[in-house]
Amino acid sequence: MPSGWYTAVANHDHAADNSKQQRGTSSSSHSSPSVARLTPDSDSEEEDLDMYEIGYTGQSIKLEDIAVDAEKGSVQQYEQEEDARGGAEEKEYRVRRRRGTSTQSFELYTPDEEKAVLRKLDRRLVLFMALLYMLSFLDRSNIGNAKIAGLSRDLGLSSSQYEWLLTVFYITYILFEWMTLMYRVVPAHIYISLCVLSWGLLASLQSVTSSFSSLLIIRALLGISEAAFGPGLPFYLSFFYRREELALRTGLFISAAPLATSFASSLAWVITELGQHSPIAPWRLLFLVEGFPSVLVAVAAWYHVPDSPGTVRYLTARQKRVAVLRLRNERAGSENEKTTPRSTVQGYSSGQTKGLEWQNIVQALLDPKCYLTAFMFFSCNVAFSSMPVFLPTIIHEMGYSSISSQALSAPPYLFSFIIVLLTAYFSDRLRTRSVFICVHALSAAAGYALIAIAGAYELPSAYRYIGIYPAAAGFFSAIMLIITWTLNNQESDEGKGTGVAMLNVIGQCGPLLGTRLYPHRDAPYYVRGMAVCAGFMLLVCVLALVLRLVLGRENARRLCAGRAEREAQTDAEPLVGGAQRRRGRGQFLFML
Repeated sequence: MPSGWYTAVANHDHAADNSKQQRGTSSSSHSSPSVARLTPDSDSEEEDLDMYEIGYTGQSIKLEDIAVDAEKGSVQQYEQEEDARGGAEEKEYRVRRRRGTSTQSFELYTPDEEKAVLRKLDRRLVLFMALLYMLSFLDRSNIGNAKIAGLSRDLGLSSSQYEWLLTVFYITYILFEWMTLMYRVVPAHIYISLCVLSWGLLASLQSVTSSFSSLLIIRALLGISEAAFGPGLPFYLSFFYRREELALRTGLFISAAPLATSFASSLAWVITELGQHSPIAPWRLLFLVEGFPSVLVAVAAWYHVPDSPGTVRYLTARQKRVAVLRLRNERAGSENEKTTPRSTVQGYSSGQTKGLEWQNIVQALLDPKCYLTAFMFFSCNVAFSSMPVFLPTIIHEMGYSSISSQALSAPPYLFSFIIVLLTAYFSDRLRTRSVFICVHALSAAAGYALIAIAGAYELPSAYRYIGIYPAAAGFFSAIMLIITWTLNNQESDEGKGTGVAMLNVIGQCGPLLGTRLYPHRDAPYYVRGMAVCAGFMLLVCVLALVLRLVLGRENARRLCAGRAEREAQTDAEPLVGGAQRRRGRGQFLFML
């Protein structure tokens, strides 16, 4: 909570009764909490309550007294107790007091109310975003299934031309990564709906192409439409969730990628079977069946996607207030609180579009930590981008039929879906990212190494197929955590948006390399491509350890500086009942 607010508790009769019983024969002025109007103190903006639309301005509620009478010197005693404690004990004590002190726990909602809001957001918002992301990933990567369903044969594509169809998508995808910041400028329900509509139309139009050049143009435009949506989705979710809640929610929609690939493989198998007796070529039918549903979902997105916590249609008025207030506390600990304007927080309630704070954007652009995560993302994407589009071909060239190759592509991605969700859950519970990134990067490296070794020594194809499981689960999980880690360690909305944009601009250059690691001359084992992917996943582990070290040292510096600042501060302002409020904001500490 921003400093400078009175503490309020609900005006329940039993609270007054308990207060009277506890205080016994105390004077009437202190026998029960006083009834007053909730008003800001001298440091607060007059519009701070109105902008949240919480409906409490001017309502009679009770102000909770500090447990010990201020007239007996409780505040001075509190300060002396603080100064007398040191080291780890001091830290634990102050955290406990800060949580328990009324002026630091301005909530106006219960934990049960907060859980109810989260459940609704998870079921309605996150799952819908996962559906949209699954559709986008499906329309992006189904060209791999179309290739073995007859695309290359019918259009007369060479190996080099097929690689260009993959590469041109990522070229435009990279060039338009800056559109991530549009989530902060354009109302989300309008912006997301237009993105979904555009890629749905373009994906469907792939079914009517008759030449390499026309398909190349459509793939380039598809890259633009998907760049406007997918990279900024974690940034959009940060409007609704706290730092420690973001990995699981990001994991829920990131896991839609392996689920989409698994679904695409199964659907491709069905379409290929049906297309054998259809006047429409199987690959054309594949593009149409998997692309057009996005056009229909775009209409639903217009009505279902909220612009902010305060405008969620499926939340009650009370739940909207809780959704806004809980994020207000999230921003209270930022060192950049002064650079987070009132209009920024107001937008969370009203759904109004907001301008950009260019100072925060420049600060993020100059932050070395953003570049470390970006190069981690680049390394992951070298492996990530190549597997979905080449896996059906790799399995086919192991000796399996075209139809069997489609079916065998699905299980590794179902396995990845489960692993991503488990990783996201435990990463949030343990509040750490780097440890899980290292574990999954190493497992992916081991999987790729197994595939490469099995190919080099011409071992049975079962070894290569088994290696796909840790490889796919590893890079999907690492990507989810890298995106979340980037958002966790930015203190402003502009910083989050800029950090994600940088992450994708640099990171999405990885597919430019990854999609060229499997030339036809290396078939059927593709040893070189697999070995390169293993090396890049090892690099992800090294970079994660370096970033953890950098963030750990910065946290130690901030804690030391904050302790010195608290000890130097002696000024305090009187509050209601004689209590005092110490100046200063909470510290923003990086998540390791």
